[in-house]
Amino acid sequence: MSKGIIVTKSYQFALKIVELYKFLNYEKKEYVMSRQILKSGTSIGANVEEAQAAISKRDFISKISIASKEARETHYWLRLLKDSNYLTLKNDLLLEECEELKRILISIVKTSQENLN
Repeated sequence: MSKGIIVTKSYQFALKIVELYKFLNYEKKEYVMSRQILKSGTSIGANVEEAQAAISKRDFISKISIASKEARETHYWLRLLKDSNYLTLKNDLLLEECEELKRILISIVKTSQENLN
């Protein structure tokens, strides 16, 4: 998988998270979880971008690992928002996209670690 794919997917996901934040904040008047998901959901792409400018393989792995952790946190907030009825079934697509990002990032970390030696 090309590194460009994760850059694109994480950026597109961040845009959707920003829209979700606006919906939660302005429509649902939910301020705490909306802020949390905004921070973690946009941080995925920010760390992927930083990884593109890594100064070493270890630095790259570190940044991608952080992105992976942020994806896990975002997945948690999405599940919590869904189970607390702030989100509807149509937002399941975001959960699926987040799950895909998690799988891609984990794969990148594992492959990069294997190639480190």
